[in-house]
Amino acid sequence: MTRPNQLWVSDITYISLGASFAYLSLITDAYSRKIIGWSLREDLGTAGPLNALSQALKQRNVSQPLIHHSDRGLQYCCNAYIRKLKANKVRISMTENGDPYENALAERVHRTLKEEFLSYYFYFNYEEVQAAIAKAIRLYNHLRPHLSLAYQTPAAIHEKEQTYTHFI
Repeated sequence: MTRPNQLWVSDITYISLGASFAYLSLITDAYSRKIIGWSLREDLGTAGPLNALSQALKQRNVSQPLIHHSDRGLQYCCNAYIRKLKANKVRISMTENGDPYENALAERVHRTLKEEFLSYYFYFNYEEVQAAIAKAIRLYNHLRPHLSLAYQTPAAIHEKEQTYTHFI
């Protein structure tokens, strides 16, 4: 990859709420590692991934080719999701066998959020975890340096490179 908004990776993970779960849908830019779309829902329906996709598409300000990669979950294969990608001229890529290694970057981002930002707390309700995730994503994007980004933050790389490619 040579720029932001060239490849997005997407996945869903669960967040424990004691006796129940909430489901976090993320879309991450593979170049900058910036989380560009997210949604937390109390169910595994299509609304979470669709909300995350809408959020990601709103911030996209270049018209260069884009690929969206995900697993073959029902949420990503449903008509509404596929239509939204096609309507925005986004190419579709999906894992072949459901192997997590085929979507390793998305899995890694989920793990980082859970282990570094969310694992120290117990969430009693949906509102608490919603606020914690919003804060965790802000910290991840704007304050957490990445070795793969020469110890820069995802937001710094994303904005710098996006500004540069926007004027080419």
